[in-house]
Amino acid sequence: MGRTIIAGVDRSARSRAAADWAAREALLRGLPLHVVHVTASDEWPYRPDTVADRVVAELVRRHPGLAGRGSTLTGAPAEVLRTLAEDAELLVLGLRGEGGRAAVAVGSTAATLAVSCHGPLVLVPGTLARKEPPRRAGGVTLGIDARDPVGPAVDLAFEAARLRGARVHAVHAWAFPAQRSPFPVLEEDRATWEDQEVQTLTDALRPWRGKYPHVDVLEDVLLFPPAEALAHTARNSDLVVTGRHSGGTALALLEHARCPVAVVPA
Repeated sequence: MGRTIIAGVDRSARSRAAADWAAREALLRGLPLHVVHVTASDEWPYRPDTVADRVVAELVRRHPGLAGRGSTLTGAPAEVLRTLAEDAELLVLGLRGEGGRAAVAVGSTAATLAVSCHGPLVLVPGTLARKEPPRRAGGVTLGIDARDPVGPAVDLAFEAARLRGARVHAVHAWAFPAQRSPFPVLEEDRATWEDQEVQTLTDALRPWRGKYPHVDVLEDVLLFPPAEALAHTARNSDLVVTGRHSGGTALALLEHARCPVAVVPA
């Protein structure tokens, strides 16, 4: 199925917003869109086979150049979508589905896939689809561990920025080295450590700067936990991209997501 963008949908406005984002991304990349509705075989009282088809019809009306198709599959949503994502370019979902509680920011399917999806996953917040891409000044925010970067995540961020004619804001979170002294950290020590972190980030990004010479890059090192650093810098972004080692950072970030978040496995 490679080189296909998959949008997982249900009957919620949130999933339609995610499918609309997926449709615009498919057009941007020149790829087909596969809209998938996963249901239990005994669901009632509606006809589940119409959900994906209706979403596709709505998207094609909104985006006439879109090549899209719909499918209805049976099983546990997270398991079915995780299998489909193995060969897909992107899997796109809303942060919550139709059964989610209002007080819960991230639904169970989204949370499960955020820590276990086999391919790049994009989770889209919000309930209203937009006819045009959002106009934000921040471009693409990349969360990167400069000492152990997730290469596919950096690739995705730079390619997304290239397609959008946008900037990559590369954010590396760091912490003070473990200290046994009871005294506060000296300012000159902090400055030295921060300079080292800046150089580490520059070194980590060098291969991608060479690969994408026309993409502007803003390098940022922040003395925050990774999720807090990303949430702080991504407020004006069109897309946030983060690599996934354990999934903890992604889940913490999704609790405060204001724009689509791409989670890419190592």
